[in-house]
Amino acid sequence: MTDFSPGAASAPHAPRVFTLSDFDFSLPPELIAQHPAPERSASRLLDGRAMQPVDRVFRELPGLLREGDLLVFNDTRVVKARIFGEKASGGKLELLIERVLPAEAGGQGNEVVAHMKVSKKPLPGSVVHMAGGRQAGGFDAQLLGRWPTEDGPLFRFALHGPAGESPWELMDRHGHLPLPPYIERHQNTDHDPDEAEDSQRYQTVFARNPGAVAAPTAALHFDEGVLADMAARGIERASVTLHVGAGTFQPCKTENLAEHQMHSEWYEIPLATLAALERCRQRGGRVVAVGTTTVRTLESWAKTGQASGDTNIFITPGFAFQVVDVLITNFHLPKSTLMMLVSAFAGYAHIMGLYRHAIAQQYRFFSYGDAMLLERARGTP
Repeated sequence: MTDFSPGAASAPHAPRVFTLSDFDFSLPPELIAQHPAPERSASRLLDGRAMQPVDRVFRELPGLLREGDLLVFNDTRVVKARIFGEKASGGKLELLIERVLPAEAGGQGNEVVAHMKVSKKPLPGSVVHMAGGRQAGGFDAQLLGRWPTEDGPLFRFALHGPAGESPWELMDRHGHLPLPPYIERHQNTDHDPDEAEDSQRYQTVFARNPGAVAAPTAALHFDEGVLADMAARGIERASVTLHVGAGTFQPCKTENLAEHQMHSEWYEIPLATLAALERCRQRGGRVVAVGTTTVRTLESWAKTGQASGDTNIFITPGFAFQVVDVLITNFHLPKSTLMMLVSAFAGYAHIMGLYRHAIAQQYRFFSYGDAMLLERARGTP
């Protein structure tokens, strides 16, 4: 476990083989943000571009970028993907719908894949009753099997509402916002006194394309004032879409990082964004990624040449970045693949130093927490 006590020395820059334990650290639980800051741009911003970090406020960000830079956002929209139900036997269960599958030839477009929380999993072909079931104004879900393979981690369901509603309509009517597991809410009931706040603040101001089960949290700090300030300074904006999956919260469990099976997420880069990236390079601007999901999208495109599709890109120290120059990101979970990504981007020793500083200065961590600003390292991790 990394020592984040005051005065702990950073390791010198040198090539090394990283293991899971390198990305572990002790975080005081009181630093895990349970609610957002009173105003989006009032969050703190740890400026980590230089060796000596600087404590700032997020609304200062426009002044830290340059005219000609290109700010790239993830415009995914979090859907109400968490739904309670019961089996025919009366046993309780919960679905977290990860993806709505596109209609196949002859299909009805009513199939989804989901995580299932239940004491004893039903057999394929079984029908479970969600939100009271189809006869009580909810809907039924027939289990078709596992996904994406016969022993895959997710489950494939066909949804049947009383009026033939689409999965999107059923989620919007009966679902709940799928907050991360470390945000403590009334997560086992249909009544959550914080639901109104979360519905507004666990969504970016530019969320457009529905499909995520988690927010691109670095973008939660942006409000209309910050965006207007960016535009006035000649900073261009563009967007990509990556539908964030629940796997983003799952810690890596294999000490040998090469053995980790990365989760897959769907992404798309519009033609307008590809054109904006080219203009940025031609004028000598920097590509500023808002969040790790944007990094994964842009670097997946650079690696494969595909502007849309599924990606399970796993970015660890030693990764050769081709697109992103600057990163705005929140503080991530110990042993997470996102800790590995930011370490690959800004340098492992530098990131460990920034996290020590953030803990000592009582920064707020994770989805509703504060942010930091990083530049891509030019040397070894």
